[in-house]
Amino acid sequence: MSPTRKIVDIPFNRVEGDLEVRVEHDDGAITDAWSAGTLYRGFENLMIGRGALDGLVMTPRICGICSTTHLMAAARALDAIAGVTPPDNAIRLRNIALMAEHVQSDVRQSVLMFMADFANPAHQRHSLFEQAQQRYTTMGGSSFIDVIRETKKILEVVAMIGGQWPHSSYMVPGGIAFEPSQAHLLQCLQIVRSYRQWYERRILGCSIERWLAVDSRAALDVWLDENSTQRESEVGFLLRFGRELGLDAIGRGNEAFLSYGSLDLPADTDAVASTRQLVAAGVVRRTTAETFDAAKIAEDVSHAWYKKALGALHPFNGETQPYATGREGGAYSWIKAPRYDGSVVETGPLAEAVIDRRPLFLDFLAGPGASALTRQLARLTRPTTLLAAMETWLVECIATHGATIIAGDGQVPDGQGFGLTEAARGALGHWVSIENGKIARYQIITPTAWNGSPRDEGGVRGAWEEALVGTPIADPDNPVEAGYVIRSFDPCLVCAVHTVKRNH
Repeated sequence: MSPTRKIVDIPFNRVEGDLEVRVEHDDGAITDAWSAGTLYRGFENLMIGRGALDGLVMTPRICGICSTTHLMAAARALDAIAGVTPPDNAIRLRNIALMAEHVQSDVRQSVLMFMADFANPAHQRHSLFEQAQQRYTTMGGSSFIDVIRETKKILEVVAMIGGQWPHSSYMVPGGIAFEPSQAHLLQCLQIVRSYRQWYERRILGCSIERWLAVDSRAALDVWLDENSTQRESEVGFLLRFGRELGLDAIGRGNEAFLSYGSLDLPADTDAVASTRQLVAAGVVRRTTAETFDAAKIAEDVSHAWYKKALGALHPFNGETQPYATGREGGAYSWIKAPRYDGSVVETGPLAEAVIDRRPLFLDFLAGPGASALTRQLARLTRPTTLLAAMETWLVECIATHGATIIAGDGQVPDGQGFGLTEAARGALGHWVSIENGKIARYQIITPTAWNGSPRDEGGVRGAWEEALVGTPIADPDNPVEAGYVIRSFDPCLVCAVHTVKRNH
């Protein structure tokens, strides 16, 4: 190690769970990084021996932010084991609740977690710093307060469809347990339309249709200069502040992207998508697209605090046996290292946009590449692809109220199945084995496990470890630049780590 090279530990707040990032920096830039989940929680071992349906009640409690997504993954796994396809209205109502959770999370994370750092004293010489303080000061900024006030309203949709939020359990094998009244569905429609109007006015500064016409970096510059409303919107401010700060030049990563696909289309719907899912499944390595194959997923524990396996294991064969040894053998995290076909991939809104072939984000990849700013832009604007479908499916549910909402007899036979979906942070999967009516194996791979994994057996860094390399650090005591890179992935450690089953 050179005399100027130093290693520092960076504890991150404003994330779900305990995250510590250890970086090596030299001459003002990060040269290496190690990401550690320092808390273990998870539910895999807690599930073993429980009833086949217990995952529908327990796994939504893994996370208080994306509980509906865990319920969706758990229900889809049981759908697969039971061999049933939910009826159209069950598909619609599952999707609507999940999308409501997404569109509030995307805005909250952007303003309350990511853009909150625009008010960091490290940026006091930035030309927009005073305005950033007025907008994003924690618990006092105008944008901060407005986002809290408005995003909580959309969660009423989840509560009316699922009975409560968070931790609802209304999805069951083959569909949903109950149907909201038409009055509640009409109220949901009103809430979604009101949220869309607020999102267009405050977040975009324009209509969703106008934003979706932005199909290149050049078109984005035109949009930004088009009028003051767009420039002063949250998206406009993100771009202006982020560019001056240089966020478009950090956090590139390895540019390999994964989406499981999500939001199945009902058989009869006016919603339009390029596949039978609103969010497409796929893998993209830089600009090369591949068909997604769930059989190519495996978890490596060589640098995690678990009993070592012989190579990476598919989740149906995976084990969660904690073995904490300090840094013996190179272990440094409670997060496993998922890999796709042996490679590191990132997941999340940017991955979805790239795999869905959205022109603006493909143009970013073809030009300057991925960055912390591009990743955050994809998250803040993802609701533009969801809100219209939410309206469409609510209108269809109202028109067909009283139609069947469950298929099959609700029983779950012995067998194996997996449920894949896209959470607010990216690809989420549950792998379940049922034997003699009980859960014999349960494995979960979360988006943060993909993005925040430690190294694998080959010593290859995880996605955001790699994205940190090259990031400048002006002040090691206030490494705000590293924070932007990590938060552009929207880390959630409570979902990514695991728990011990105590032996009595």
